[in-house]
Amino acid sequence: MRALLNIFLTVGFIFLAGQPALADKRVALVIGNSSYRNVAKLSNPANDAAAVAAMFKSAGFDIVESKLNLTVGELRKTLRDFGNRSRDADVAVIYYAGHGIELDGTNYLIPVDATLETDTDVLDETLSLDRVLVAVEPAKQLRLVILDACRDNPFAKSMKRTIASRAIGRGLAKVEPSSPNTMIAFAAKAGSTASDGDSKNSPFAAALVNHLARPGLDLRKAFGFVRDDVLKATGNAQEPFVYGSLGGNDVMLVPAAPVVSAPTAPVDQDATMRRDYDYAERIGTKPVWDAFIEKYPSGFFTALAKAQRDKLAAEAARIDATNKAKAAQEEKARLVIEGAKAAEQAKAAEQAKAAEKARIAAEQAKKAEEAKVAEAERVKAAAIAKAADEARAVEAAKAAAEAKAAAENKASQEKLAALTPPADQSDQPKAIDLPRSLQAELRRVGCNTGAVDGNWNVASQRSLDLFNKHAGMKLDVKVVSIDALDVVKSKTTRVCPLICDHGFKADGDRCTKITCRAGYEVGDDNMCEKIEVKKPTAKREEPKAQRDKPERAKADAAPAKPQASGQIFCTMQGCRPVRSGCRVERQGGSGRGVDQVEICN
Repeated sequence: MRALLNIFLTVGFIFLAGQPALADKRVALVIGNSSYRNVAKLSNPANDAAAVAAMFKSAGFDIVESKLNLTVGELRKTLRDFGNRSRDADVAVIYYAGHGIELDGTNYLIPVDATLETDTDVLDETLSLDRVLVAVEPAKQLRLVILDACRDNPFAKSMKRTIASRAIGRGLAKVEPSSPNTMIAFAAKAGSTASDGDSKNSPFAAALVNHLARPGLDLRKAFGFVRDDVLKATGNAQEPFVYGSLGGNDVMLVPAAPVVSAPTAPVDQDATMRRDYDYAERIGTKPVWDAFIEKYPSGFFTALAKAQRDKLAAEAARIDATNKAKAAQEEKARLVIEGAKAAEQAKAAEQAKAAEKARIAAEQAKKAEEAKVAEAERVKAAAIAKAADEARAVEAAKAAAEAKAAAENKASQEKLAALTPPADQSDQPKAIDLPRSLQAELRRVGCNTGAVDGNWNVASQRSLDLFNKHAGMKLDVKVVSIDALDVVKSKTTRVCPLICDHGFKADGDRCTKITCRAGYEVGDDNMCEKIEVKKPTAKREEPKAQRDKPERAKADAAPAKPQASGQIFCTMQGCRPVRSGCRVERQGGSGRGVDQVEICN
């Protein structure tokens, strides 16, 4: 007996020394939300969750908890309970498949009962990624969150915005974990969406199952293989991404198989049995345990294998009994429903009789209502005829008012046409001639005093420059363009100021001669002044040479004084005399109603 106990202790010591990583407590929570109540159902999250949960179980995790179609309350309770299980764990992993949403840079998981009618509902009806990270925070060595939640989100399309500037992203937002040894894996990189897949599982979930639990494979390299598989499966349309950082040592979910040295014969037998037991435990099915027991009919690990097989058999029996009980309940409900059919048929007959009575009463009521409707139609026809007469009277009054307004508008246009100088019809080309047309339009607005000959010379360019100055424009004077012609045509009144000769005054767009009453004449300031009559004085005639000499000497000695020209300079603001020492020169035309400029030396 003591020898047998020594063998068990030796085997246990070898097992513990050769597999230190398996002594770590590893826990996993798997969530799959498929049956959304307010949007279309997702096909694969439930299947993805089942496949990932089986992977964690085969990897030898101590606790693998799988949850499907959680409401917001259930999701909150599940994360709280898993956080308690993570307190004494070395590795904690959460996998979530379903819908997610990003609001103002924060990621949220969407439960199956969410409505999300407005953007503020996200804060009340979902759980943030930060809350998920709190659930894995107590783990000592590794905290891993895997989000297969970047699918195209139907909630974002119908959601109402309470604030126009609030950002709702496509896919999930980039994250930066604050805790060490924390990794967050997205099915698609930030700002992009993931495919739900056309097969039983999404491309991301299928790649996770193939690579994440490979013994001895570093976690970072495993996610690299996952990325390659998803890119290949989606034609480079979807690229998984991992956020966070780990240390320099390899981090693996499943430790590498130990290298067994060549011990003595009894120890080698136990080591081989233990290795085969580990492989069988990773698969964890009844046929595998039967094969192990058949190969090793006795021994410590054989007893453990039988216990594992009996546990699976008991679970299968429980599931079978549950299904049978459920079938019995359904059969019972079916019999109850069939027994109720006879009573329903009798009730239906009574309802048919009552319906017939109601039909007869309804027919009588219908006839009475038809009589009322006929009377109402007669009253309606009389009201329509009266309204038609009133409408015709209103239309007649409206037509008269429109005719009056049209006449007034026509008279106004004729008056405006009378005030606008007519264009020189002889200068109008039959075909489109931009230089000639622009010269004519510049003359119409008072800026061109030269010829309208289609020759765009220096004088024409100076006219367009004068238009720019008074109209506040910056048209290119060197090039004739249709844009310049349209701008000048848009001016309905004179743009450049009107300058009249001395003795004339501005009258609208014309210069009219100033007429003074009898005894008055136009003075130097263009105002009527009284004519002064000088009386002649008698004086002795001197020789002409003597008379001219003093005057000539005086004129030579005195400097010349500027004399008033007697001209008037008029602009759109009014008229004034030409300043002393200045003169008015015409830029072109015959002298009346043409543009002039004041030049001072």
